[in-house]
Amino acid sequence: MTSTLELTDRQILNIIQKNFPVVERPFEDIAKQLGSTEDDVITRIKDLKAQNVVRQISAIFDTRRLGYKTTLAAMRLPEDKLESGAQIVNRHPGVSHNYARNGHFNLWFTLAVPPYEDLKETIDQMAEESGAETVRLMPTIKFFKIGVNFDMVKEEGNAKEIYSPDGFNKPIDENWNKAEEVSEYDIQVIRELQEDVEVIPEPFAAMAERLGITVKELADAAVGLQDRGMMRRFSAVLHHRRAGFSYNAMVVWKVPSERSVEVGNIMAQSRWVTHCYERPTFPDWDYTHFTMIHATSQDQCEEVAQEISVSTGISEYQLLYSTREYKKTRVKYFV
Repeated sequence: MTSTLELTDRQILNIIQKNFPVVERPFEDIAKQLGSTEDDVITRIKDLKAQNVVRQISAIFDTRRLGYKTTLAAMRLPEDKLESGAQIVNRHPGVSHNYARNGHFNLWFTLAVPPYEDLKETIDQMAEESGAETVRLMPTIKFFKIGVNFDMVKEEGNAKEIYSPDGFNKPIDENWNKAEEVSEYDIQVIRELQEDVEVIPEPFAAMAERLGITVKELADAAVGLQDRGMMRRFSAVLHHRRAGFSYNAMVVWKVPSERSVEVGNIMAQSRWVTHCYERPTFPDWDYTHFTMIHATSQDQCEEVAQEISVSTGISEYQLLYSTREYKKTRVKYFV
């Protein structure tokens, strides 16, 4: 898909996946950065959404800072129950990512639930209903990086900026990973900012009007949520395959416990790595570190994994490729 996009389309994608401006006329702001016109930018983004290259433009929130509980889960289902099992998992509104992958566990998904819901009970019920042979909860132990970004012009990974809720990219604040106190006003703002923006000249006007505030006040509220660690940024999420990054490998690594932080920080430096976590092990699963790599080819994924192996000295790893995407969306909070 990337090869069919014009240069201006790619430049727009580079801008909006990093930081979509929360201002009165955001598409005019983007046009000024490109030396283009507001009408042209609106037309192009509408086309990119119609092609599903752009999935959504909205706020990205930090689940844990909002008081939600979250985990990655791995299931092993009989092949004849994989499709139906995936659809059962998808029914839960807190499931944001759900993929079939090669390897021992063939279904991997992420789940976020509000404070009053129990993660294990919810997933155990999913496993029972779907006929899963095995299910493992793999919550984050250490969170080294989330920094999804692609250079659409060069067609390369560009995850250079590291956001680490556990403090590995900044001085560690013991309160950073704790849930913030969320006011009723915060909730109202979050409900608006998490919605996909309409591709019209003034997309934030209706949001602000519903809140009874100005767009400037809405933008200030967004900055306040960022300052408190509740919101990461306001940006577009791309359909990786349609954007040209057709291969998605979750690379799992066996890292000695005494090298956990050292190795995690090295892995996080790769511009191809969009996510990097340490997770728990089990008798049937002894991989500790998880890195997500998106690339334009399988060879590129394997090359990046080999580079990480050399730089860390970790030689035991597997590349788990997604063979089917069952769900990918942003979690909706306080609904």
